[in-house]
Amino acid sequence: MQGKKIYQEKLFNNFQLSDRIPKENFYRRLSSELDLDYLYELTKVYYGSSGQKSIDPVVFFKLCLVGYLENIISDRKLIQHCSLRLDILYFLGYDIDEELPWHSTISRTRQLFPESIFEEVFTRVFMLCVDKGMVSGHTQAIDSAPIKANASMDSLELKVPEEELDSHLSKVRVQSYRDRQVQNKASKEQQVITANDQELKAITSRNKKWAKDQDRRPGAGNKGSRYTSNKTHYSPTDPDARISVKPGKARKLNYMSQLSVDTAHHVISDIKAYHADKRDNQYLQDITIRTQRRLRKTGLLWENLVADTGYSSGENYAFLESQGLKSYIPPHGTYKGGPDDFIYDKESDHYVCPQGKIIPFKKVFLDYRTKTKKKEYRGSSKICKGCPIASQCLGKTAKEKKFSVTYYRDEYERNIERVNSNQGRYMKRKRQSTVEPVFGTLKEYMGLRKINTLGIKQANKVMHMSAIAYNLKKYLKFVTKMAKSAAKIGNAIFSELKATQNFIATILSHVNYSNVYLLKT
Repeated sequence: MQGKKIYQEKLFNNFQLSDRIPKENFYRRLSSELDLDYLYELTKVYYGSSGQKSIDPVVFFKLCLVGYLENIISDRKLIQHCSLRLDILYFLGYDIDEELPWHSTISRTRQLFPESIFEEVFTRVFMLCVDKGMVSGHTQAIDSAPIKANASMDSLELKVPEEELDSHLSKVRVQSYRDRQVQNKASKEQQVITANDQELKAITSRNKKWAKDQDRRPGAGNKGSRYTSNKTHYSPTDPDARISVKPGKARKLNYMSQLSVDTAHHVISDIKAYHADKRDNQYLQDITIRTQRRLRKTGLLWENLVADTGYSSGENYAFLESQGLKSYIPPHGTYKGGPDDFIYDKESDHYVCPQGKIIPFKKVFLDYRTKTKKKEYRGSSKICKGCPIASQCLGKTAKEKKFSVTYYRDEYERNIERVNSNQGRYMKRKRQSTVEPVFGTLKEYMGLRKINTLGIKQANKVMHMSAIAYNLKKYLKFVTKMAKSAAKIGNAIFSELKATQNFIATILSHVNYSNVYLLKT
């Protein structure tokens, strides 16, 4: 007999939310494992003693967490999504007839709490992973990725010289209707041009070449198209965002996310937002200090640091050695330990040329172009005079051999030896299989494809929440796997005991039967 379901709403229901959430549900398990009650004490100082009650700080962090677990970066869509999910309501501590906070409350509360609160939550979740044995601390892989800022390239404004700034701003405010509509969030320092005369000439030359190349591309008729640089342009919408580009990609306003991952179970050990207009090697020392502080707090010993070539520099190699860390960072292809065929004498700190002449050390200097510390070696015109290969070695005009080498040559050579070893090749594969997939997961599935806030402090909070969500997901998966393994081991032990018990019972029954037979005879 065919059935037909007729829906009719009831005026009264006997309903309990917890009865509708399966025990194996992700958010139910997360609710039982995650304790955020310490937030009440941490956030107490940011509230007054009177007035309307705020959103519960635990509920706020749980809402943010759900956003990244569900890959939702819009606060408005997050509230809509949560209201439709029974398991999420249970996780938040809301019943089906309770109204969730407004989306604007999430944004205001995110701005209210400082970065230190988000970092503390991240550290506590990291310690959960440590307590379960998910983190070894022995080897950390470091990498970076640009994260799109919440600002458009169309919003860029031209920087002006400092002495012309006030007159420029007054002129723009009078002429520009848009400037009256959209508040310029940049400080005066951020609106001042930072390029020197030499850099401006280089930018002008690049602009001409770019414009010439642009004429051959589709869309060249667009009058708004132009070459932009952080030295000459800024975004009034988000002044902390920086123009950056990756090979094969379009120029965008980005933040730089620097990430440290433990290689044991791919748990994130540190993350932070930086400006995207600097090289990776300029941020390595800061993220190393942050990661080392967190690992020491949890009682873990850090020994190896693995990163790609972007983090290579003599200063970094020396710094890592001073911290007691072994670096596995391939040097740049431009690194040379001295001229070809010249032999370095470490004890006397001089080079020996192919003709057996000594080229002594002269001085230490700072290269103004690369801002790096170097050592200069220079021979005398006497020893170079009459040399059979002088024309090849000195060139047409030089009278003496002169060259410079990085001040950190010894640190470079020790690092290269480690990188080229079997252990170094293993570390390279380990890095590729550890930190790169983590970034891919964060950007594609954990809400880090774009920063939905303004300012580098807010971007840092976003990155920390995404990393917290990632680590918690790893943690729950690991705990579940361990529970299943423990259950299997328990079942195996029980089966062994049962088999042993049956065997003993069989032996005893046989002995008893034999005794009875002997008594009868």
